[in-house]
Amino acid sequence: MTTQLSPPYENVQAHYDLSNEFYKLFLAPTMMYTSAYYEREDMTHEEAQEAKIKLALDKCDLQPGQRLLDVGCGWGLTAIRAVENYGVRAIGITLSRDQVEHARAWSQHLGGRAEFRLQGWEEFEEPVDRIVVICATEHFREERYGTFFAKCHRLLPAQAPMLIQVIVFPEYEVQQEKCLNWTQEDVLFAKFIQRKIFHGGQLRSASVLCRYAKEAGFQTAQIQSLQPDYARTLDCWAAKLEASREAAIELTSQETYDMYMHYITGCANYYRCGKLDVVQISLKKA
Repeated sequence: MTTQLSPPYENVQAHYDLSNEFYKLFLAPTMMYTSAYYEREDMTHEEAQEAKIKLALDKCDLQPGQRLLDVGCGWGLTAIRAVENYGVRAIGITLSRDQVEHARAWSQHLGGRAEFRLQGWEEFEEPVDRIVVICATEHFREERYGTFFAKCHRLLPAQAPMLIQVIVFPEYEVQQEKCLNWTQEDVLFAKFIQRKIFHGGQLRSASVLCRYAKEAGFQTAQIQSLQPDYARTLDCWAAKLEASREAAIELTSQETYDMYMHYITGCANYYRCGKLDVVQISLKKA
């Protein structure tokens, strides 16, 4: 049965369709807008982003000829690397027009083995062999988790793995153990992020996502934290954006530049102090 939910196109496009050229100033050259994975201390940021993609795709147990769905595919590199390095066919879906345009241009050398669509998971109804979701569920909101995991379960074959990378709040027990106290300043920053940066976004703990996944018929095989990696990633973005200040203001505005610097540097501090985490959740269809 096709879900009647409508994808939040407007919320996503308000952020991601700001300007591809603006994002290139601090994400280039991988255009990965998520935590990297510093497998070695001496890695460059670009190497760490490639390592993150490999980490995620390796957990999907991809086999040549399979069909991979990349939900919230961003500017396309994860799907492109899946085709190039694992021999699969990939479908990347995103709600951002700018991202689709960039991904299609970036993947022309693949001869149609990577397809990119302006489409939400709510509208996707085709069977696939594997699903990867890199920092997209933050846009869904909890009321859609059940429907999302039920759809993924329906689209996948028996015993198929699925990988989700997601920003989360630490579990309550971890917060208690680390004596993390939430202040009025924290509340104001969260409101700033939701109002000015990720419109309609929502964070939950990993256990909440795993509970909805279990109810849909998935088993949780592994949860791997990349918390220090995201702090380092954000520091790198901030340095690159600051170094490109004049170009950023010319492409957007002083207000936008200041807003993004506040968002990026502020988030880095939250990963460092432990109030935010980012995890890769490995699931398997039961």
